[in-house]
Amino acid sequence: MSANGSGAATATPPRLTGHRVAILLESDYVEHEISYYQHRFAEEGAEVVLLSRLWGQDSLTFTGQEYRAQITVTDDLESFTYDELNHLSALLTPSGMVADRLRFTEDIERPAPALDLMRRAFRLPKLVKAFSCHGLMLVAAAPELVNGRAVTCHNNLVGDVRNMGAIYVNQDIVVDGDLITGRTVNHCHLLARTVIDALDPPTVPAAPATPTADAPLPGGVTRAG
Repeated sequence: MSANGSGAATATPPRLTGHRVAILLESDYVEHEISYYQHRFAEEGAEVVLLSRLWGQDSLTFTGQEYRAQITVTDDLESFTYDELNHLSALLTPSGMVADRLRFTEDIERPAPALDLMRRAFRLPKLVKAFSCHGLMLVAAAPELVNGRAVTCHNNLVGDVRNMGAIYVNQDIVVDGDLITGRTVNHCHLLARTVIDALDPPTVPAAPATPTADAPLPGGVTRAG
C-alpha cells in the first residue's frame, strides 16, 4: 500500500537515467540476449547504443543466429571517438559470434578496429566493460587487458582465458572492478543486473542500532534486573 493509503504501489524510479550503454553487434548474435539488454537497460532509463564495424557504410544490417531476425546498426565503432567513449557508462560484448566476427582483421599485422576500441575502453576505469559467454575472444590478441584479472566465460573458452593470463573463476557472474563477465548467454539477465548495480550501487539499509545500557527502550519495554 502506498503512503497515502490508496493501495497503489509506488513506482521505482529508473536507476540509469543519464547513462549510455553501448552493445557491440555483428551477425549471428543471439536474438533474445540483445533484445533483453535493449529493453532492460532502457527500462532503467539508459540510452542504448548499438556499435559495429560498418566498413565505410552509413549503416549495416545484421542477422541473428536462431530466428534470422535483423537489426540495423548506424553507429560505426571505427569512427567512435575517445570523447564518445568517455561518455559511455558501459560497453558490453555479447554472446554468439559477435566477438569472433569483430576480431577479424584483413591485415594480420594490424589489430581489428574493435580491438582498438577495446584497448581504449580499458584505459577508462570508470567505464564498465562487460563480456558474455564467448565475448572475451575479442581481446585474445591483447591478453594484457585481462592478464591477472578474475573472469568467467563459457566452458569452451576456459583454456583460452587462462592462456591470456586471466584468472578463471567457476561462477556464473564475476566482477573484478570495471570488468564484469558472465558464464553463458543464459546468464544474460544476471549480467545486465550486475552492470546496473555497478552503475548505480543499491543502497544497503543501515543496521538498527543496538540499545546500550542507558538507551531508552521502546514504550512498554523494560529491562530485566
